[in-house]
Amino acid sequence: MNYKLITFGCQMNISDSERIASVLKKIKYRPVLDENKADLILINSCSVKQKAIDRIFGQERKWQKLKEQNHNLIIALTGCILEKDKKKFKDKVDLIFDIKKLPELPKKIIEIQQRAKMQQYLEIKPSNIDYFYIKPKYSTKNIAYVPIMTGCNNFCSYCVVPYTRGREISRPIEEILCEVKNLIKKKYKEIILLGQNVNSYNYKFSMDSISSSQTFNFQFLNKFKIKNSKFKINVITFPLLLKIIATLPGKFQINFLTSHPKDISDELIDVMVKCKKIKKELHLPLQSGDDEILRKMNRHYLVDYYLKLIQKIRKKMKKIFLSTDIIVGFPGETKKQFENTVKLCKKIKFNKAFISQYSPRPGTIAAKLNDDISKEEKKRRWKILNNLIN
Repeated sequence: MNYKLITFGCQMNISDSERIASVLKKIKYRPVLDENKADLILINSCSVKQKAIDRIFGQERKWQKLKEQNHNLIIALTGCILEKDKKKFKDKVDLIFDIKKLPELPKKIIEIQQRAKMQQYLEIKPSNIDYFYIKPKYSTKNIAYVPIMTGCNNFCSYCVVPYTRGREISRPIEEILCEVKNLIKKKYKEIILLGQNVNSYNYKFSMDSISSSQTFNFQFLNKFKIKNSKFKINVITFPLLLKIIATLPGKFQINFLTSHPKDISDELIDVMVKCKKIKKELHLPLQSGDDEILRKMNRHYLVDYYLKLIQKIRKKMKKIFLSTDIIVGFPGETKKQFENTVKLCKKIKFNKAFISQYSPRPGTIAAKLNDDISKEEKKRRWKILNNLIN
């Protein structure tokens, strides 16, 4: 049986798709490029931007025609999807499942095949392990994504991530180290640590809970002076996690995505400076260069803070590659407020920017605001920033 995997969204979605591919490989599904040859079309999507949802709707008729030609064809949907979007797709796909319940996918496929009395179906025992335990089928040979956490606690007014991914959960350090060590053995050149808010990684563990783990190297505990406390609870922060990974032997570089400006600590900057294996690159979303708009966005920082943070980073790492995210046309953004963003970008001189034209996302606080900037004006502002930075 064959499958076609279609991925929309960020690097976290790409990483999830690598785990999806691994699960499908175990149940004897083979990847194909041609949808006409697929018995399973699986879309890993994202409700963060309306564009991805619109693109799926644009393909829906074509997929239904394929189902008429192949009665064994199953169409499934997963990823960062809002409940409102799930309802829209309910009658258009055979299966919608939570990415965190990926180990249950084989069972779900079996149920669909049996209900439809398909000619060919799976006979396999489903697994109930955490989906992060699934070994990914990496899509490249040199660069690998390693998720270290999922979810977000920030609730930026325009963003759906806390509603689709849930609150922040940090992955156990022993799991991360095991995956990273495996990648080093396979000669991967760059390891990118992923999280919706990667530098808020904060893993609390009990010494007793990992005492029998073969994947955890206790030399790290001694080297970084992580000692057993009175209550047997220890904490691994993101800067410490970077230091630990950087001590692993091998020729590789470390990168990470995505950082929140409010969580960039002096300790993290110092770790980036001192650790040669950490790439001197930083993706630091600005979103707007106007204080009032930043407050409306619930970004937890203002322009002066962001500018001083950049100056501090550049002072310690003169050759750092800085990229950012910017949203144009946020509700109520005046031309003057947009010009404040332009002025700030001229001052900072980003190396790269991912610029989005605001679109309201159902369920967010910003969706209640009047989307009063025309599409033409959003496009005009996008062009100005894109020409300036990119």
